Amino acid sequence: MNEKSVLHPLMLAGTGSDVGKSVLAAAFCRIFLQDGFTPAPFKAQNMALNSYATPEGLEIGRAQAVQAEAAGVPCHTDMNPLLLKPQNDHTCQVVLNGIAIGQQDACEYFHKGPRRESLRKEVCEAFDRLSRRYNPIVLEGAGSLAEINLHDVDLVNMPMALHAHADVLLVGDIDRGGVFASIYGSLLLLSPEERRRVKGILINKFRGDLSLFESGVQMLEELCGIPVVGVIPYYHDILIEEEDSLALAQKSLQARQGKVNVAVILLRHLSNFTDFNVLEQDPRVHLFYTNNVEEIEKADIILLPGSKSTIDDLNELRRCGAAQAIIRAHRKGATVMGICGGYQMMGAEIRDPYHVEGDIEMMPGLGLLPIVTEMQGKKVTRQVHFRLYQRPEAGLMEGYEIHMGVTRPQSEGKNFTPLNRLEEGDSDGCLGSSTCLGSYIHGILDNPAFIDFLLEPHQEKIHTTNTPFNYHQFKETQYDKLAAHVRAHINLPLVYEILTQDYD
Repeated sequence: MNEKSVLHPLMLAGTGSDVGKSVLAAAFCRIFLQDGFTPAPFKAQNMALNSYATPEGLEIGRAQAVQAEAAGVPCHTDMNPLLLKPQNDHTCQVVLNGIAIGQQDACEYFHKGPRRESLRKEVCEAFDRLSRRYNPIVLEGAGSLAEINLHDVDLVNMPMALHAHADVLLVGDIDRGGVFASIYGSLLLLSPEERRRVKGILINKFRGDLSLFESGVQMLEELCGIPVVGVIPYYHDILIEEEDSLALAQKSLQARQGKVNVAVILLRHLSNFTDFNVLEQDPRVHLFYTNNVEEIEKADIILLPGSKSTIDDLNELRRCGAAQAIIRAHRKGATVMGICGGYQMMGAEIRDPYHVEGDIEMMPGLGLLPIVTEMQGKKVTRQVHFRLYQRPEAGLMEGYEIHMGVTRPQSEGKNFTPLNRLEEGDSDGCLGSSTCLGSYIHGILDNPAFIDFLLEPHQEKIHTTNTPFNYHQFKETQYDKLAAHVRAHINLPLVYEILTQDYD
């Protein structure tokens, strides 16, 4: 393909949630990059607790940051102008162009009216800005493209495809069953104008012999009147960051000899679970997710992750006995480390006088660190560079912050040691001891030197040779493997024909 060709925007829309749109968008971003284009991802509205700070210190969904990485470009808020972070079953924090603008319940958010049209204008303008800088734009839909009850207020699926003049590939998950009905039914529920924008079908997560589905491909093409551009087999050996935490509980405890067993506490409102991806790949570590009391007490290291509702999650840990198990495990020698909301939980108390999280104004913490946290309305979002406070020779490291609270020593000057020193001179976190520590920095465990520091008290358990793990190189390899897998199972010349042919 001529690298100077101008391609139409491409949208990956789905028959439902979790059909693989996010990962396929990352795959197409990498394929277009490999083929000489300058792609960029876009999702008008994302609902996720897993977020990321851009180089400008603004907040977007982690999935779009991953897709930008696959595209080889810096992430930007224009790639995800509207982010919804669920607070509970009915309420979300709304992040617009990287900045939290308040909370809304679902009824208020989806209400048709001037506010909704204002949001539509914002996301359309973000797409327009992005499309002037990159080609092609790889758009991702949300949920099903045919949620007809929400059609008039939809910002992210077919209305966005129409605004962008995007060619749409409809993605169906054959692994969950019902793929014929979901694809055909989705198309029937679209208006004629919307249906014309859907140029192909992509079957995802196929298991078994592909030749057995050849008749299925023919049937779909005859039923729908558009081509099936590919059938993507299920894969097991490619590791791409997931958008949500649904599969985390499957990574359960199977305590292993010769490794450090690391338990990540499975919170109800767990956020930024990608903090643990690098640690999970470390050959010295066996990492699992749990809130089971017996499993927690078998761990060598206990990690308390970030939370979108810190006080509520802390209350739940007490209710189920996990909080007490964490304290008992620490007394017996386990390391406890908290990140962001998990760091806040480790202190003496969490105060919420302004009701940022809810009606509870004060909650006692786990009492493991001499700190007190006060929730405040202003959110901190920034990328940071830092060194270990007591071991600066370990080198400069990097990460990012996304949090609402301000944490201070419980008693000024007494028994308080920062964990990190930021490059600009501020301190971060608290080091109670080599086995009790906390930090606000997401991505802190992406730094090999910090992982070495964390594992140091448990060196006697490690029987494997410590070989350096380059996470950046690892991710680049995974994006290339993903692109090769998708490229091998789609009709790429047909996709390029769709993206260059004038159908209007």
